[in-house]
Amino acid sequence: MRGCTCFSFPSSPPIFSFYSNSNNRFSSSSSSSSLLFSSASHNCSVKLSPLLFANSTRFRTNCKAKDPEVVDCVGTGLDVECLVSQNEKQDLEIEYVEKAESNILLEWAVLVSPFFFWGTAMVAMKEVLPKAGPFFVASFRLIPAGLLLVAFANSKGKPLPSGLTAWLSIALFALVDAACFQGFLAQGLQRTSAGLGSVIIDSQPLTVAVLASFLFNESIGLVGAAGLVLGVVGLLLLEVPALALDDSNFSLWGSGEWWMLLAAQSMAVGTVMVRWVSKYSDPIMATGWHMIVGGLPLLGISILNHDPVFSGSFHELSASDLLALFYTSIFGSAISYGVFFYSATKGSLTKLSSLTFLTPMFASIFGFLYFGETFSPLQLVGAIVTIVAIYMVNFRGKPS
Repeated sequence: MRGCTCFSFPSSPPIFSFYSNSNNRFSSSSSSSSLLFSSASHNCSVKLSPLLFANSTRFRTNCKAKDPEVVDCVGTGLDVECLVSQNEKQDLEIEYVEKAESNILLEWAVLVSPFFFWGTAMVAMKEVLPKAGPFFVASFRLIPAGLLLVAFANSKGKPLPSGLTAWLSIALFALVDAACFQGFLAQGLQRTSAGLGSVIIDSQPLTVAVLASFLFNESIGLVGAAGLVLGVVGLLLLEVPALALDDSNFSLWGSGEWWMLLAAQSMAVGTVMVRWVSKYSDPIMATGWHMIVGGLPLLGISILNHDPVFSGSFHELSASDLLALFYTSIFGSAISYGVFFYSATKGSLTKLSSLTFLTPMFASIFGFLYFGETFSPLQLVGAIVTIVAIYMVNFRGKPS
């Protein structure tokens, strides 16, 4: 209702409440001198103006709604109740549903983003490898990202690693999970497609399951064991095209699939090492430092190996090449790891595990769009079998 309604009370101010037509209160009352209730369809202000009037105090309420049919305020004793119309109730329900749907979409976007960044970073790395060199690209993906993570952890008050054991664990973690993994990955990308390489690398949960079973007595279970067997079959199908070359031309170290398999094993060992490293250092701080420490030897190898970027080809890098380098470091490492840790701390590990297959999917899609990369029929079967196996291993302990 428009205008104002005046009420007189002996001493204390009235208490205001809003109710829906079903008599459910959706906004609590207050006895302050000024109140403001607002929603998508109305703004209703309740102003208490004390007026000295003999032995009583008079209070004035102003209720102005966008829609005069939305709110109706009536005085009942010491209370003023504002009844909300059925239309307003429906608007509130719609607003709540839309907000819930928006939150769900945001949650899934956050969960999916690391796998999107990792998959597309494979494509970005492959684009710039010939111009910059494999070891330079590997080091550039690690060092700036590590500096960003360390700065972020420091801003959150995370302690720096301290003690010989902490730094020794980080150094070993850096050797396996950073230097070896990124070095093998860069070598493999020169010889195989981004999509195929991503499938092979993301087979690492198979190795992690075996290592965790031996080192931590974690049960694999029947489904997990079946997934391991299926995973070996899938990987063999992925490797067959490389092994089917003429014997005179075949070199194991010239096989991109072989380098990717080594990268997967390095990542698997690094994943198992995280539990040990986290005993002595903050996980995010350790992740940042292991990137920096692991990136330095790769940078040294890049200089000694005379990678193109150090042989006078740096000026040949275009703006898109530089953008690809920064994308692999900032989004493909720093942000993706940060978001992954954030999602893990929110109790979303099961969802994260189930989304592992998205990395090779994104790598395959963008590899096809940018480079026209395709799978052979046998590789496609192997990729599908491997992804199913990864799914089975990830859900080996899920209750039925």
